[in-house]
Amino acid sequence: MSEAPVAEPPAPPKSFGPLLERVSDAPGAAPPREGALRRLKERLRVLAHRALDPIVRGLVRAGVRANHLTLLGLGLSVAAALAFFDGHSRLGALVLSLAGICDILDGQVARASGGETRFGAFFDSTLDRLSEALVLIGILGFCLRNLVALVFDSSRVVEQVSVGLLPMTWAVVGLTAMLGLTGSFLVSYTRARAEGLGLECKVGWFERPERLVLLIVAGALQVFWAMSGALLVLALFSFVTAAQRVAHVYRLTRTP
Repeated sequence: MSEAPVAEPPAPPKSFGPLLERVSDAPGAAPPREGALRRLKERLRVLAHRALDPIVRGLVRAGVRANHLTLLGLGLSVAAALAFFDGHSRLGALVLSLAGICDILDGQVARASGGETRFGAFFDSTLDRLSEALVLIGILGFCLRNLVALVFDSSRVVEQVSVGLLPMTWAVVGLTAMLGLTGSFLVSYTRARAEGLGLECKVGWFERPERLVLLIVAGALQVFWAMSGALLVLALFSFVTAAQRVAHVYRLTRTP
């Protein structure tokens, strides 16, 4: 009686390509869970736009242009950054909310007035990146202020250590803010670079609106754990979203 042939074990993959390609069967398609999140985001966006429609019509009648609102949003972001730097996180959250509203209104006003231009889109995206950077730098500045103050006031060190807040904590939170800034830039850059290559890259759900909401909620709570936790989540999910976009572009460019 002859022995049944023993099947040879499959050869190990020579690269990580197959692992990336298994994320989605259809090239360019978003995973089902991500698709559901994107549909939810779209519904919320539509509701927000409908709620702001009366304001948009009034602004158009008053002759306000989209670029005016973009600049106003930048000014409000500067004010929010200064408020966070000075430790007034609730005020910073309020002003940042107004900046976020301007970010919604500028696009709506451009469409309603027929004033959409390629430069306007470029200008808006550029100032959005600057606005976000300023806010996170403001939070970093607040951490550095507290860290420097500990050097000159030993009683403050004892007071903070007694409640479990070590001096190194301020440095860690500040570093997390910079990681969040790096991740948020990567999210924007990966999409811009892909679109510059002629590829659509709208995958990943943790984008600018989610980052803004996270900082606004954390600032409104005005407690240390809320902001430190928010920065950690912001940094982590920003890098995850950037990685999703890298994997998405990899799949698209690997498709024959």
